[in-house]
Amino acid sequence: MNLTTDSFIYPAVPTQIIFGNGSIARLPEKIKELGSYHVLVVTDSGIAEAGILKKVSDILAAGGLKVFEYQEIPQDSSTRHIGKAVSLLKKLGATSIVGLGGGSSMDAAKAIAVAATNPGSIREYAGLGKVMVNPLPVIAVPTTAGTGSEVSYWSVMTDDKTNVKISVGGEKVFPKVALCDPELTAGLPPYITATTGMDALTHAIESYVNTSHQPISSALTLRAIELAGKYLVRAVRNGTDSEARYGMMLASTLAGLGMNPTRLGLVHALAMPLGSWKIKIAHGAANAVLLPYAMEFNYSSAPEAYADVAVALGMNRNELSTEELAKQSVRMVEEMGKTCHIPAGLGVLGLSEEMIPDVCREAMLSGNIPVNPRKVTVTDLEEICRKAL
Repeated sequence: MNLTTDSFIYPAVPTQIIFGNGSIARLPEKIKELGSYHVLVVTDSGIAEAGILKKVSDILAAGGLKVFEYQEIPQDSSTRHIGKAVSLLKKLGATSIVGLGGGSSMDAAKAIAVAATNPGSIREYAGLGKVMVNPLPVIAVPTTAGTGSEVSYWSVMTDDKTNVKISVGGEKVFPKVALCDPELTAGLPPYITATTGMDALTHAIESYVNTSHQPISSALTLRAIELAGKYLVRAVRNGTDSEARYGMMLASTLAGLGMNPTRLGLVHALAMPLGSWKIKIAHGAANAVLLPYAMEFNYSSAPEAYADVAVALGMNRNELSTEELAKQSVRMVEEMGKTCHIPAGLGVLGLSEEMIPDVCREAMLSGNIPVNPRKVTVTDLEEICRKAL
């Protein structure tokens, strides 16, 4: 990365990060520090079926806390579920929220916390910096190594009235605590490990190469790329590999910290509408399929950055020119996807040719488009989607 004399701002991250195997045992302590003894655990049915919800609820109850549960968060959270959970929270008198699960559950927890203290619908707070009243405290407990939502100031959900994804963001949306216990990911099946891990890698790469990167975010995201390159395939092949699970959880958290001030790129611009309305492709899967196609489109516009990506993924810098390294980064990510059995294309995930124009028109409205390393048009996005079918 070439340093310049440009000034930059790295925003404050008010989230305390507790990281390490077995750290879930500290959850009651952290909730009590927030002055709360009545907690709502927000999660999904898969976490309940896997036994993780019971484990966490038992830890909370043993710590002297009164525990309530909301298990209805779907694959992609929605405004309807936020409303239902807020009503339950107010009825039960919960004063803090644990977001337990993947990005959808953690994002939902943050949105519920906002809606519990701010008037009107959560829809009214879509955008950046619109939340005025401090939300209820949120403790984010990731059970996947992918979204980085535990350290992000964004909450993403589908607006049930429009079937379009919206984002509520700002400093007040940060969780109070991110409790990252890699052991909670040990039971993830290989496919979920792969798609969520590729999501973390996408965050890191898009943040590192985009036009709004800066030295602190770049240091975080480059290290995240290195960790994903070293550990993702290992975690997919052997879910009980504790070192690989630790490395991928760390990659996800570092990428989440790095992307806060930079936004991302065209992969995430497309992933939002691909996860909305009638398509509803899982976010990690959409990113995993699209990443090499976006890199192929972008690498010639930021060859030094993409060369760094190749080196972080394990390529020897001395053997190739900058341009060759940049091109090689695409091939390396393609190979990772194949090794991890990422779906062959968006078509098998539900995208059809006739959907592409609508998807791409919506994607062009994303704030990730202006920071993409190469100027992109709706025609460019359509071509990328067709290649990725």
